Amino acid sequence: MRPLLLLGAMLSTALPAPAPAQEVAPAGPAATDDRFRRLDRNGDGRLTPDEIPRADLFRRLDQDGDGAITEAEAREALKPRGDRAPAKGLAPTFENVAYGHHERNVLDFWKAETEVPAPVVVFIHGGGFVGGDKSKARTDPVLRTCLDAGVHFAAIHYRFRKDAPIQDILRDSARAIQFIRSKAAEWKVDKARIAAYGGSAGAGTSLWLAAHDDLADPSSDDPVKRESSRLAAAGCLNTQATYDLLRWEEVVGPFKPEFRQAPDEISSFYHFKTMGDLESDAGKRIRTDCDMLALLSKDDAPIYVSNGGTDADPRDRNEYVHHLRHALAIQKRCEEVGVECVMASRRAPAAVPRETLVAFLFRHLGVRPAVQ
Repeated sequence: MRPLLLLGAMLSTALPAPAPAQEVAPAGPAATDDRFRRLDRNGDGRLTPDEIPRADLFRRLDQDGDGAITEAEAREALKPRGDRAPAKGLAPTFENVAYGHHERNVLDFWKAETEVPAPVVVFIHGGGFVGGDKSKARTDPVLRTCLDAGVHFAAIHYRFRKDAPIQDILRDSARAIQFIRSKAAEWKVDKARIAAYGGSAGAGTSLWLAAHDDLADPSSDDPVKRESSRLAAAGCLNTQATYDLLRWEEVVGPFKPEFRQAPDEISSFYHFKTMGDLESDAGKRIRTDCDMLALLSKDDAPIYVSNGGTDADPRDRNEYVHHLRHALAIQKRCEEVGVECVMASRRAPAAVPRETLVAFLFRHLGVRPAVQ
């Protein structure tokens, strides 16, 4: 069965059928949305690998590689091919605002209707630091939920690995957070209440922002650099536990040769020429600076983590990069250092209610959801 037909069948059978049907008719938008929500067992507005167990289907539908399929993506995928069009979603108040010098150092900002300083939720897109786009936020249900509750929303771009090493890419996102704080008066931002979330690369970046010491430089001539880079909360969906790639075997298990995309993949992640450079003084310093597990300390922001799948050994690259063991390692480290960590996965005890991503972020931002 072709992937989209299989997804259609899954969505169609999420509700019990009154009688067997000879063929599955395309579901209308309302029916598709309802069935999507039934598959979305943890209610976070995304389908993860444990909610769509067919790995080959999931990889094809997760085109930006962020480890999650949104309701809008599923709805678009189920349209007849000739009817499909790029999702437009909700246009930002301010679009492509430059926060740095590179062409990808831009962000979109949706201003909530408020006359007093309000919190901000920042979306960081996934894509393995080689692709992805902030426009995905426009159809993310989190955006509308935030605005309805009087919470500003932002979505950022950052440089890709062809233009910068990981240690600099992460600092792009930190500068975006600092830039938003620098616009506090103009955009009515409450500097103390800024949270970030994302999937895959955006999840790891959010974790890094939560764990890293403040990058503010009070003596800088640049007013943006004088602002704090810290978060009030971080949401990490299908995240990686660390960007010290030499630790991944410790966290997940062996990185099989067939999982590699290039022989120099690990060294080039940091723009090093050889694997030996990773053990140099500079290499060790950079890897430590990108190691979220090592950076976590008691004063860090609360973390929400949700990785799909099971604890079985990974079968392919996608499972390795987004494996449940990444989330378990984060949870364990948070327990060791005393950081709140909400683990939203099937590994959580059944008796513990699963808090949604939005509920978690709002709780730590001091926000009450809008009454529906």
